[in-house]
Amino acid sequence: MTISFEERPSDSPLIEQIWRSSSTTSGPFISTANVYWMMVVCRFGGVTNVTIRGPETLATTAYALEYGFNDDQTSYLGIVFKPGIFMPHLPPGIVADRNDVILPEGAGKSFWLYGSTWEFPTFDNVDTFITRLMRTDMFAQDHVVAAALQGQAAGLTQRAVQKRFLRATGISHSTFRQIERANAAARLLEQGTSILDTVYSLGYFDQPHLTRSLKRFMGQTPAQIARPVTG
Repeated sequence: MTISFEERPSDSPLIEQIWRSSSTTSGPFISTANVYWMMVVCRFGGVTNVTIRGPETLATTAYALEYGFNDDQTSYLGIVFKPGIFMPHLPPGIVADRNDVILPEGAGKSFWLYGSTWEFPTFDNVDTFITRLMRTDMFAQDHVVAAALQGQAAGLTQRAVQKRFLRATGISHSTFRQIERANAAARLLEQGTSILDTVYSLGYFDQPHLTRSLKRFMGQTPAQIARPVTG
């Protein structure tokens, strides 16, 4: 399977990252755990749709061209939102772990969201698209999330912080940290850091602890990540 991938930052206060990818052949790949919810525009078989996709707490097997279309190319555009940004009418927890919601199609090149139709965004005009969405009241921001990620108490009980963190992100604070640490470990291993140094740098108890974490969240062992299969 051949997949191309490109990403860029955004000036929007709501967006963590914008990415796009395309594939010319079908096949399975590992969808790794991630802490973000996103809006994904998929174009395949002459059809375009928008999906709201939540955080993923486990690595799973996904498939390119999973809808069964055999067009020459399938493309995806992803708008990844910052932690603490959410839509109260469709919170991240509802769409977590591949419980995606495909938004209804509108007339022409549009889709329905929050009672209105919107033109499909492109990789180049995402910032303008999000600016228009911000003029509505569909987005909310919970600053408790940022405070929690910075280790600040935010003047609330731990139980209250956990509840608000879960509502705004779709996952618990603990799971968020575990996934972020697993991603950091994978990056170190890919850069050539030894397994033992990765264990020490990121505070894992031992190598088996690191292995369990990466198998759960990345779908691979430390050795597989450090020495990816080629060919």
